[in-house]
Amino acid sequence: MKAGIVGLGKMGKNLALNMMDNGHDVVAYNRTPKKVKNIEEKGAEGAYSLEGLVEKLSPPRVIWVMVPAGDPVHDIITRLSSLLKTGDVIVDGGNSHFKKTLERDQMLGDKGIELVDAGTSGGVTGARHGACMMVGASEDIYEYLEPLIDDITVEDGCIHTGTTGSGHFVKMVHNGIEYGMLEAIGEGFEVLEASDFDLNFEDIARVWNNGSVIESWLIELTKNVFEDRGNLEDIKPVIDSSGEGKWTVEEAIDLGLSVPVLAEALMVRYSTQQDENFGAKLIAALRNQFGGHDVENK
Repeated sequence: MKAGIVGLGKMGKNLALNMMDNGHDVVAYNRTPKKVKNIEEKGAEGAYSLEGLVEKLSPPRVIWVMVPAGDPVHDIITRLSSLLKTGDVIVDGGNSHFKKTLERDQMLGDKGIELVDAGTSGGVTGARHGACMMVGASEDIYEYLEPLIDDITVEDGCIHTGTTGSGHFVKMVHNGIEYGMLEAIGEGFEVLEASDFDLNFEDIARVWNNGSVIESWLIELTKNVFEDRGNLEDIKPVIDSSGEGKWTVEEAIDLGLSVPVLAEALMVRYSTQQDENFGAKLIAALRNQFGGHDVENK
């Protein structure tokens, strides 16, 4: 399949390379020409405008948007809506709010353009070597995209969640759970760090990730954090909130559900703008490990 990629940041670039590794042709656009030139050197066909990107694709066009949620993705989708034709497909692979996705689906549907929401997990490594995806789309459009999606995801790492909007909804809840899991790990190591024992946190994480009940990728990344950054003295205990945890808690409130762990994990992120603690340093470093999120260094 030949697909367009809009956005060549850490996720978009690696997704483009993933597609090409699996035999798909990629036309790539980024507002920074240097990034386009770089991906051309890797084998992609470069485009230096959205108009040029559309011209290089044949109907039905598939354009995968990998730009930050909010105004950037809205601006790109709005611009594409005036360039694409009936039957063309836009895939929003970012973390858009599912309600915004539903609004955009209505807008594009009035023009005969299909919108697919592909909630993507696995961070930069997943984008490059096999992501986990939660995809909302109509049945026929998902079937059309399925060969491409199967190639760029890990085995058993993709689900057609249902109609458009459902993919971003499921990914939103996934990230809300992520907030709670990260908070639990951070708090646990905060207790270990405060004790009188002379403990090796890297070795503890390694052992916990071999046969224990909490064995997981996050615990593996915890080991990597301590291996790479020692006792975390160079990290500021500031954890950014990218939005999905807040949206999950808000949706739970709207649905009349109690989610105390997710809510508390969200509140802790807000509190780190002021407080100093070891657990927050670890969570900040973990987010850098799996998603390439910035860490504030001292």
